[in-house]
Amino acid sequence: MSTLSFLLDHYPLHADAYDETFESDGSPRAPYRALVEKLSELSAEELAFRQRAADLTFLNQGITFTVYGDTQGTERTFPFDLLPRILSGKEWAHIEAGLTQRLTALNLFLHDIYHDGKIFKDKVVPYPLIASSKHYRREMRGVAVPHGAYVNICGTDLVRLPGGEFAVLEDNLRVPSGVSYMLANRQVAKNVFPRVFRNYGVRPVDHYGQALLTTLQSLVPQVESPNIVLLSPGVFNSAYYEHTFLARQMGIQLVEGRDLLVHDNVVYMRTTSGLQRVDVIYRRIDDDFLDPLTFRADSGLGVNGLFNAYRAGSVALANAVGTGIADDKAVYAYVPQIIKYYLGEEPLLPNIETFILDDPAQRQHVIGHIDKMVVKAVGEAGGYGMLIGPHSTTAEQQQFVTAINANPRNYVAQPTLALSTAPCFIEGNIEPRHIDLRPFVLFGKNVTIVPGGLTRVALRRGSLVVNSSQGGGSKDTWVLDE
Repeated sequence: MSTLSFLLDHYPLHADAYDETFESDGSPRAPYRALVEKLSELSAEELAFRQRAADLTFLNQGITFTVYGDTQGTERTFPFDLLPRILSGKEWAHIEAGLTQRLTALNLFLHDIYHDGKIFKDKVVPYPLIASSKHYRREMRGVAVPHGAYVNICGTDLVRLPGGEFAVLEDNLRVPSGVSYMLANRQVAKNVFPRVFRNYGVRPVDHYGQALLTTLQSLVPQVESPNIVLLSPGVFNSAYYEHTFLARQMGIQLVEGRDLLVHDNVVYMRTTSGLQRVDVIYRRIDDDFLDPLTFRADSGLGVNGLFNAYRAGSVALANAVGTGIADDKAVYAYVPQIIKYYLGEEPLLPNIETFILDDPAQRQHVIGHIDKMVVKAVGEAGGYGMLIGPHSTTAEQQQFVTAINANPRNYVAQPTLALSTAPCFIEGNIEPRHIDLRPFVLFGKNVTIVPGGLTRVALRRGSLVVNSSQGGGSKDTWVLDE
C-alpha cells in the first residue's frame, strides 16, 4: 500500500468543482495545512486501521439508518469517511448569519400566510402556488404559535459552488434528520485523531442536545418544568436510531402515538403510575399522520384529537403543523424575494437558479435541456423523485417529461451543479468525492446554531447524490475558532 504522502501528492483534483482541501495548484488550503502535514506522517496502512476502528464503532453502537424497499436488509450502519471537512471561523460566521436571516424570514412568511396573507396582496408570492401545495394546511389559519416560531428545528442543505461561495440547495423544515450522525461523527473523529483534534481549535458540538431541550422548553414559558416527549413513528422508521438517540440526550420520554391520549383538549402520556400531562411534543411524524381525526383517517401513528389540543394552546408542537409549505421546492424559488419582503435585506446565502415548471416558457426550456438539468418533485425528500439529467438514460428522461407535462406544478428543475469535492479514503486510496453540508438551526425564544453540521458525501465516484438512502455517507465537520 502507498504512503499517505504519496497519495496526497497525487490526489486528482476535479476539473470543474471547488476542492475543499486543496488549491488549484495542489497546495493545501490554510485551514487544512496542519491536517495534511499530520496525515503525511502516517502510512496508508495506519489510516486503513483507523478507518476500520471507526467503522467498528458505528457497528457496535448501532448507529444505523433504514433504507425503504431494500431487498438486502433494511437496516445499515452509516458510512463514515474519517478525513474531516474543515471550515474557518470566518466562513462559519457568514453561514451562521445567512441561516439566521433565512429562517427568520421563513418564520415571518409562515405567520403571514396563515394569518393576514399580506405577501399575496402585495403580489410577491402568488396565492395559487401556496394553495396548490399538499403541505399547505388550511387548519392552521389563525393558529398562533409561541414566539411566532413555526420552524423550531431546521436542517438547511448548503452546497459550495465552483467559485467557493456557499448557496442554499434545499430548506428542510418539517422533520429534518441527521443531527445524531453529526454528533456520532464528532465522537468517532475524536477517537480516530485524538492528538490532532485536541490541538486544532475545533468548536464543540456536544451541547446540541441541551440546546435542543432549551429550545423546546422555551415554547411553553408559562410552565416551570414542562413535560416534553419525542413522538416517533416507531422502530420501522428510517430515522428511529436518531429518535432514540435524541430522547436519551435530552433525558425525555420517547413515545409512539399509542402512548398518548387526549382528554378535554389536554394531551396525556400513559405511564405505569397513571396519566401524565404533556406540555411539548417534539414530533418526528409528518403532518399527514399526526392526528387521524384531522388529517389522514387511516393513520395508525398519530393521536386522536391532538390537533384540537394544539389549536387550543394546551400543548406545543415542534415543528408547528403546516411548516412543509415553506420547504416546497417551488416555494424555495421565492425565498430570496421573501427575505427582501420581510427583512428589507439582500439574502446572505443565495439560492440555486430554479425553474418553475408551471410556467410554460420555463417548462419548455427545461424539457429542451433535460439532459443537463436536475428535476425534482416538489414534495419529495431523501433523493427520491429526482432526475439528474447528465447521469440518466433517454428512457428515464422521457418518463420525467411525461410526468412534468401531466402535472407541471409537481416539479421544479435546476441546472446540474458541480458540488464541491473533498478527499475521501476509499479502498486504500485518497479520492475526491462530492459533498454538501447540513447545519442544524434551532429557533425558539432565541436562535442557536451548533457550529458545524452534517457533511454528507456522495461515496460513488462521480455521483452527485449525497443522501444516505441513495448510497451516501458522511464526514465530521470541523469549524475552527479562527
